[in-house]
Amino acid sequence: MDTGRNGDGSAATPSSAEAARANAVDVFRPQVQTAPVVFASPHSGRDYSSDFVRQSCLDATALRRSEDAFVDRLFRRAPEFGAPLIRANFPRAYVDANREAYELDPRMFAAPLPGHVVTRSPRIAAGLGTIARVVANGEEIYAHPLTFAEARKRIEATHRPYHTALQGLIDETRQAFGGCLLIDCHSMPSNIAGTRGDHPLGDVILGDCHGTSAGPAMTALAEHLLKDQGFSVTRNRPYAGGYTTRHYGRPRAGVHVLQIELNRALYLDEAAIEPLPGMAEVAARLDGFMTLLCAGARRLVLPQAAE
Repeated sequence: MDTGRNGDGSAATPSSAEAARANAVDVFRPQVQTAPVVFASPHSGRDYSSDFVRQSCLDATALRRSEDAFVDRLFRRAPEFGAPLIRANFPRAYVDANREAYELDPRMFAAPLPGHVVTRSPRIAAGLGTIARVVANGEEIYAHPLTFAEARKRIEATHRPYHTALQGLIDETRQAFGGCLLIDCHSMPSNIAGTRGDHPLGDVILGDCHGTSAGPAMTALAEHLLKDQGFSVTRNRPYAGGYTTRHYGRPRAGVHVLQIELNRALYLDEAAIEPLPGMAEVAARLDGFMTLLCAGARRLVLPQAAE
């Protein structure tokens, strides 16, 4: 397994922009890529800089509520099945890689934002822009306004390198195989509002932006293989896909993107943010899923004919 880090690896203090950029992303590659598949974990980062912790009015455990904790570990054997895995090392509460580069809440800033910044979206309204205003349970992260200079520094040091690396993996895979399937890997709280009663939360939500980010046969294959591993699966509700799914999913051009949301109750003590004893069993089931997906995706990644 080849592990790569962006940047020149030069020494820097943990809070510097140079260190953040150099350590923002890990790419784990197979010795030879044999599958037209890329796995990504944008929300499992747990490198909390001292500067960020000091800026926040929350403690370290509260900040971690926004993590898709340990998702990178659940999918870490992807290279053994012939597919690369990319992970963001920076935490979601610091910068969210599954947002547009500049999708910011103007209420968080001391001065008006530049005109190119997106300042209105459902995600911003929920406090979950590129730089989040709140953690997952709604607690405010900051006691004081931020400057746009701080936001730009963070985004250029983390979000940009992540998406540059991800785009590179997609391009390499398309060149080698004629197409690419990107699996965007996430986890979800077990107590999502509106999922009790007649619509309990299942094990996995598979998002394809309601059929637009992946070909129907690709989504059907992933759903079938997940169910074969014993997971209950629903599609697109309440998570149809985020920025990554919408931005990169172009099935007619041979790029299929599926978002996988795992129920954290399967593997995580959500209060302590610690793995449950069953995490190894869940990882083994995902290994089975990845093995068969990597074997079966090759015939489905070619560009889809226009209807």
